[in-house]
Amino acid sequence: MFSRILLLVQDQARRIIHDSLGLPRSAKRIIVILIDACLALAAVWLAFYLRLGAWNYLYGSQWIAALLSLSALPIFWLFGLYRALFRHIGLEALVGIARACFVYAMFYSAVFLLLGVHGVPRTVGLIQPLLYFLALSISRIALGSVLGNMQVRSNRTRVLIYGAGASGRQLASAVIGSREMDLQGFVDDDRLLQRSVLNGKHIYSPSLLPKIVEKRGISDILLAMPSASRKRRGEILDQLRKLNVNVRTVPGLMDLANGRVEVNALRPLDIEDLLGRDPVEPDEALFARHIRDKVVMVTGAGGSIGSELCRQILRTGPRTLILFEQNEYSLYAIDRELKAIETCLRTTLVPLLGSVRDASRLATILDAWRPDTLYHAAAYKHVPLVEENIAEGVWNNVFGTYRTALAACSAGVENFVLISTDKAVRPTNVMGATKRLAELSLQALAEESNETRFSMVRFGNVLGSSGSVVPLFRSQISRGGPLTITHPEVTRYFMTIPEAAQLVIQAGAMAEGGEVFLLDMGEPVRVADLAYKMIELSGSTVKDDNNPDGDIEVTIVGLRPGEKLHEELLIGDDPIETRHPLILKSREAHMSMSEFSAVMLGLEGALERFDTHAIHELLKRAVPEFRSSGVIDLVHMVTQPRSEGRAVRQTAQPERYEVE
Repeated sequence: MFSRILLLVQDQARRIIHDSLGLPRSAKRIIVILIDACLALAAVWLAFYLRLGAWNYLYGSQWIAALLSLSALPIFWLFGLYRALFRHIGLEALVGIARACFVYAMFYSAVFLLLGVHGVPRTVGLIQPLLYFLALSISRIALGSVLGNMQVRSNRTRVLIYGAGASGRQLASAVIGSREMDLQGFVDDDRLLQRSVLNGKHIYSPSLLPKIVEKRGISDILLAMPSASRKRRGEILDQLRKLNVNVRTVPGLMDLANGRVEVNALRPLDIEDLLGRDPVEPDEALFARHIRDKVVMVTGAGGSIGSELCRQILRTGPRTLILFEQNEYSLYAIDRELKAIETCLRTTLVPLLGSVRDASRLATILDAWRPDTLYHAAAYKHVPLVEENIAEGVWNNVFGTYRTALAACSAGVENFVLISTDKAVRPTNVMGATKRLAELSLQALAEESNETRFSMVRFGNVLGSSGSVVPLFRSQISRGGPLTITHPEVTRYFMTIPEAAQLVIQAGAMAEGGEVFLLDMGEPVRVADLAYKMIELSGSTVKDDNNPDGDIEVTIVGLRPGEKLHEELLIGDDPIETRHPLILKSREAHMSMSEFSAVMLGLEGALERFDTHAIHELLKRAVPEFRSSGVIDLVHMVTQPRSEGRAVRQTAQPERYEVE
């Protein structure tokens, strides 16, 4: 009870000082003069007490001592004491006070020592100026300290912590000790904690949040609920969206358990919190089946999915982990990261540069290390880029997959898992068509191979991967917008990179040969809704027709070539359940090896000639469900007019054939 009263008094005092700072300078000077007058009178009264040894009311001529003490005020004015800035009080200001008080003391003491006043002890003339100097110095230093602290606090970010449990207490200790944030209180759902005090700060009910945010000028809310379910976190975020505050969250449970909660460890809101789905714990038996104590290879090891596969594979304890990557820096980065992981001591890491298009390099590597399991994550995946570079997309995604699979067969690899995409289902772009053809290559090989089990894992967008919408939105928000979306109704499936990698490993462990595994991505997310939520939870407001003064606008830029409004995961309608609740499997129609070989032969010839129309037609023939808006390969668009010009010039003036 006493602590609550003390907090109320402190809050009231801060509010009074804060309100007074907004007054005109002349009004603030009058307040200081009144305070100095009160201190002068108090010094007189205390001087009488020290001289007489008792508290007495002033009477008669003793009031002369009180009235003469006010003569200090014009002296102080002449010395410029009321022009000083109290929040910057220092030694020079104290010297100025001492000089003014010395002049005042000479006058005041002379009246009582030399002239004398009946009823006033002479020593009061000496004691009062000394007490007054001490009172003035202490008051100036104290006020300067308070104002300085208030200035520092005003420059800090005012925050609330949502969650008054163990993680909230750890976070509060870090915030209180920081110079960047000013903790204003806690919010908690537990009614038993509400209206209590923790670390000198009130614990409020969530229903009071709008009022507290407005009254205290809160700019950030820190979520300290790492053990809360995604559903509950989603409900809290929906509540916070309209408060125009920036929402950040604490690290994971392991960091909290190890006491590593620091202000600089706070991170932007995990966008998966907006998806409202709790992750399913991995099946350890499935997870370890094709990894523990085995030789494992990952192609595209430096990419978003490939690197996460490597992290999770390493923690499972393979004997050897081969990192195969064509980008030198990406390979260097993932190799260095993995070597810093403690479990790396039990595993031999093999970082290898190379391309999946290089059949000779693949054969040499696979023959040297003889992997038990191979995860093929190497691919070109950005829809617009592959659309504009059709030949490279086919070389890498189709021929790269096929050559890697052939090398795996020759080396006796037991398990081959292809990382596929939802864009391979009824594709409308070249990237999706090449990934579907890559799937068909493995399904054809699965019919021929008795040693290598081929399987494919198909899923949608992964949050935070290179080129995905979430990092793009974050970057656009940091620049003040606008956020660009292709269509107001476009939807996508989303999954976190770690969850996707876990499910890929477990799906591959259930393969018998030729299956397409489908990851349950949850409900599709409307990208426009995701954009609005990210804006609002960053502490900004959406600028639109209803709110023309908002902070960040969402702009519709139109669907890109080959882009769908809605993605799919299944070609047929007969998915089969597996032992894992988030993994389905399907056996889909596919080509025979002879049919596939004919397609590859035709594609190779077209690629060698760089005949983009032929490549496009062969893709449509191999993947009948492929619907395309035409060839937009950048090289083709530049060279085609030239070739047409050559043909026209040759026909019109054969004797003057020129290249234009």
